[in-house]
Order: sequence, then structure tokens, then C-alpha cells
Amino acid sequence: MPLHESIPWIAYPGKSDDERIAAAQAFYEEIKTRRSCRYFGTEPVPRDVIEAAILAAGTAPSGANHQPWHFAVVTSPDLKKKIRSAAEEEERVFYAGKAGKEWIEALAPLGTDENKAYLEDAPALIVIFGQRKGGLYPGETRQNYYVHESVGIATGFLLAGLHAARLATLTHTPNPMSFLNAICDRPKNEKPVMIIVVGHPLPEATIPTHAMIKKPLDQISSWL
Repeated sequence: MPLHESIPWIAYPGKSDDERIAAAQAFYEEIKTRRSCRYFGTEPVPRDVIEAAILAAGTAPSGANHQPWHFAVVTSPDLKKKIRSAAEEEERVFYAGKAGKEWIEALAPLGTDENKAYLEDAPALIVIFGQRKGGLYPGETRQNYYVHESVGIATGFLLAGLHAARLATLTHTPNPMSFLNAICDRPKNEKPVMIIVVGHPLPEATIPTHAMIKKPLDQISSWL
């Protein structure tokens, strides 16, 4: 028996192996339809939808259960414009040579460039911060652990939740991202990790065929 305070495990509803296989395959068929979108309309997204997806992200496992993340939802046109301006400034340097030839060549099939209009067009940007210090309770300044890994898992949950609501998403990572602390009014001990662009795709939105290529099972897994 555990020596720490605990509660009983609540068993999942009983399923046969066939039902579990069917459920896993159904999730795969659902989640594989999520694609990154770079062409967003301006139609707003209900706040309740985004908050429910963030709550789902907040259930992700984390180091010592410190939950070292913060999700800043930006809907203000002025702030979105500032984010786009700062991000495009970094992207111009990136595409002008900072990235190096190999990286630029890897991005070429996706057709990306320094123009990031979606940062202003989409109704919402979710800026994800990793917290180096914090802890579980308000006001704590304890060391957080496995911040990068924990935030990565939570981000996956967030994307899955937004996809379940049939919203289009895009992960965007300008480098460096320190300008986001000032724009989002977040403390210096938080590190911007990613911007999730959220909204509805334009009717004429397209997906690069290169993005449709996914590695098969035998390339991404092994049984030992």
C-alpha cells in the first residue's frame, strides 16, 4: 500500500480486447485528419471552446505534478498585430541566412516564407509558456521538473482538443521568441515554447502534398 495520501483508482469502463482495438483505431482515424492550416478566416471562435481545450491540456502528466505551463490566449487585434510584426522580423533574418541552406531546403516543399499573415487573420493565438519556477499552488516559487517534456505533452492534448472541436490549427515557433513575454505580459522566468494559431480555415485553404507524407508504423516503432 502507498505511504502517501491517495484515493482509489477509478477503473475504466470494461471493454473487450476487440472493443479496445476498435477504439484505438477510431482515434487514429480521427486524429490523422488534423492538418496544419496557414489560411485562416476571421470568424471568431467561442471562448468556451478554447477554454475547454486548455482544461484538457491541463490534465496532461507533468514532472512532480507541478503543471509547468501557461496558455496566453491572444484575441486582441492590436496584440496579434504586434506578434505578427515581431515574428516576421525574426523570420526575415531566418530566411535570409540564419537558418542555413539545409534547413531552408527542408522547408521548401511546404512553401513557407517570412510572411505570417495568419498570425493576424486567425481569431485566436494561444501562446504557450513553460515555467521554470512555480509549483502546484499559487505563489510558490519551487523548481519545476521536466518542463520541456511536460509542456510538449500538454501541447499535444491541446491540439487534439481543438481538433475534436473541428477547429483548424497551426504550430508556429519563431526563433527567438522572447518578445512574446512582453507582449503577453508574462514573467521572465517563463519561456515561450510555441504559438498555436486557432480558427476556421478559408474555403480556398490548401495543404502542401509534402505534409501528407507520414512515416509508416515500421519506421516509427519497434517491439523488443
